[in-house]
Amino acid sequence: MADDSKNDSASVIGSYVAVGDSFTEGVGDPGPDGAFVGWADRFAVLLADRRPEGDFWYTNLAVRGKLLDQIVADQVPRAIELAPDLVSFCAGGNDILRPGTDPDDVAERFERAVAALTAAAGTVMVTTGFDTRRVPLLKHLRGKIATYNGHVRAIADRYGCPVLDLWSLKSVQDRRAWDHDRLHLSPEGHTRVALRAGQVLGLPVPADPEQPWPPLPPRGTLDVRRDDVQWAREYLVPWIGRRLRGESSGDHITAKGALSPADIRNRIAAVA
Repeated sequence: MADDSKNDSASVIGSYVAVGDSFTEGVGDPGPDGAFVGWADRFAVLLADRRPEGDFWYTNLAVRGKLLDQIVADQVPRAIELAPDLVSFCAGGNDILRPGTDPDDVAERFERAVAALTAAAGTVMVTTGFDTRRVPLLKHLRGKIATYNGHVRAIADRYGCPVLDLWSLKSVQDRRAWDHDRLHLSPEGHTRVALRAGQVLGLPVPADPEQPWPPLPPRGTLDVRRDDVQWAREYLVPWIGRRLRGESSGDHITAKGALSPADIRNRIAAVA
């Protein structure tokens, strides 16, 4: 079976490549230079801190809006060429959210990519999708997401991949873990995912990703509904429209270049 944690692997990771879409690119977690920081950058710092200075490298290839086949065509070959000790592979979420897609078919293509990556990288960490039960409209996709998650876990079992299980990360079900668009994580949400990724690989992490959020003042039902309607009009409807038209908001975005651990620490410190 796949291990959700790899306690003996973290100390030998000297290189890490992140592959995926907006989630891994870090959308919702902007740095002072306009580039995104995100969970993968923060996770890379945790890995780098276990290595001697200058003995770790990291590249984030993720690009927002990309579908699985685009990620496989554009990012996976580059990750294979780099042959790092660790690859994080999160893909298929944008496909699953599209109307009419078959999670079984997406999973078959996902598995082919995992097979190619595991042949080249020391460890491939895969991720499940988030639980959308508290997201208006998207909560109706829970069954589809859960089906895909089941496939991802089965694939992880077959290839010995650690699993970053986002579905079971309860702390990100709080509204404060998400950006205003409710489609991408906030800086705090990205931080909690990074901490959980560290736990998956057996790293000592500086905080518990499931630590409780501070209590919020109570809000009336009408206020909540008003916010939901405004969010749907401003963010969800345009997003669905782009997906129905087959548009990708990330076609013009280039992936991040290689960042040194010092670069990553400086960017994270600037937004802390």
